[in-house]
Amino acid sequence: MDLIDYLARWGHFLAGITWIGLLYYFNFVQTEYFKEADGDARTDAFVKLVPRALWWFRWGAMFTFLTGLIMLGYRGAGVTIDITVGAVLGTLMFLNVWLIIWPNQKILIASNTQVKGGGEALPEAAAAAPKAALASRTNTLFSIPMLFFMGSSAHYGHGGLAGNDMALIVALVIIAALQLNAIIGKPGPMASVKGVITSGFALTAVLWATVALV
Repeated sequence: MDLIDYLARWGHFLAGITWIGLLYYFNFVQTEYFKEADGDARTDAFVKLVPRALWWFRWGAMFTFLTGLIMLGYRGAGVTIDITVGAVLGTLMFLNVWLIIWPNQKILIASNTQVKGGGEALPEAAAAAPKAALASRTNTLFSIPMLFFMGSSAHYGHGGLAGNDMALIVALVIIAALQLNAIIGKPGPMASVKGVITSGFALTAVLWATVALV
């Protein structure tokens, strides 16, 4: 039992590093490059580079999620409010990858493949790009408090869920509002790299204060 728990933790770290590393690559490097690249270079990258990166990205997310479920299953009653907040953020990030980012990126890849072959861009690509971008920015926003609470659960946490009901509810309402924005809202300050990083640290502080003070 301890071995399975440890192997799940090890796998969680490996897959999580792959997933979050590529998330930061997409948001901090690739997106900024695409803003400056000429059309042919951007199209070529979408056809040859992006599909490879997205393969590791989405399966990194999948295995991070699955190994997290295994750990939660083995720990059971040992789950704290910190790990609950972190797990909710991580689960929403996983769902954003598979239900929003990847489906819309597939449209963009298909559109650019068609353009590279001498055809016209797919009409739906214009709407797919901002949907994928907003979900990706939201995942970047969520990643900062998610990693904070994953760490605090073992090293500086607030104990079990008992007696922390109101704090958890308030934290979940805040997270739900931001997730709703990821689906139907606007990027706001998350539109820039500096803005999404700053917003991530601000969200961490708000959620930490909620868990500690409510």
